[in-house]
Amino acid sequence: MRAERTRRAPLRAGRIRRPERGFTLIEIMVALAVFSLAAMALVRLESATIRGATILDDTLIAQMVARNVAIDAVTAAQPPTAGAVAGAETNGGGSWAWMRRVRAMGGSQVLRIDVTVANRSGAILGRSTMIRPAPRQATAVAAST
Repeated sequence: MRAERTRRAPLRAGRIRRPERGFTLIEIMVALAVFSLAAMALVRLESATIRGATILDDTLIAQMVARNVAIDAVTAAQPPTAGAVAGAETNGGGSWAWMRRVRAMGGSQVLRIDVTVANRSGAILGRSTMIRPAPRQATAVAAST
């Protein structure tokens, strides 16, 4: 009996010894499970944010390529011919395929220039439309003498 008393802390007069306070193993495991679920949600959110930023970056570059191709057609000395033309550009460290479609509008007085740009996988990420005056038709005027 005396051996048991030495293992325990000595009791003070009038005080009852309370059991030591702390967390049980189950409480710690539940807290770790909740923390791991929150951490996994944050990792998934970060992954979605990075994926979204990549898509925005690709879309921005594709829009710039589409605008550049359309501006080239609008500012060229000779207006583009009606129909579709395909090409490729390198911009922003990537290769971009573009398709330019030109058609006459407004009684053939203006040309509508539509440009679409696709990434390597073929997904269209950029579009641009511009208007340009159509080429003037040379009229033959017979000079009378």
